[in-house]
Amino acid sequence: MNHIPLDADHVSRRWLGKAARELQDPEASVVASAADRRPISEDINETFDDHQTFGERLADRVAAFGGSWPFIIAFGVFLALWTVINLLLRKEAFDPYPFIFLNLVLSMLAAVQAPVIMMSQNRQAAKDRLDAGNDYQVNLKAEIEIMALLEKVEHLTARQQEQTDMIQRLLQERNAR
Repeated sequence: MNHIPLDADHVSRRWLGKAARELQDPEASVVASAADRRPISEDINETFDDHQTFGERLADRVAAFGGSWPFIIAFGVFLALWTVINLLLRKEAFDPYPFIFLNLVLSMLAAVQAPVIMMSQNRQAAKDRLDAGNDYQVNLKAEIEIMALLEKVEHLTARQQEQTDMIQRLLQERNAR
């Protein structure tokens, strides 16, 4: 079913109380979408993922693995093996107790891993902001469409009441004869 496009300025004035040219970007695109009767929602994940660089994708994978149980378990096993091997080797240990070289390795790992995780979190926050903006536009358009539907229902109800009143009046006139 084809719909006749509406006038964007009329939609804007009717439902937002402003002329279309006075609207900022999110509202203007919602009004244009409502006037053209086309969807406004989009898949933010697809859009966002298409623009990621190799480094950003790598950072996300490192952060995902670094915050997982397999990483914690593997790292726990690595630390246990390091400690046991160095304790068993005693005088010939490559990192004798108090494991200063292990502390250096852990510090370097933390120094690299923390910024990578922060980069990934910053990208996730940016993605969440885009998603929230899209949700706002979809919700605003839904509100406009619902208000328009309510107006149409009220109009149809009023017309139906007029017709019911006219039928009752005609029946009363007929019965009066």
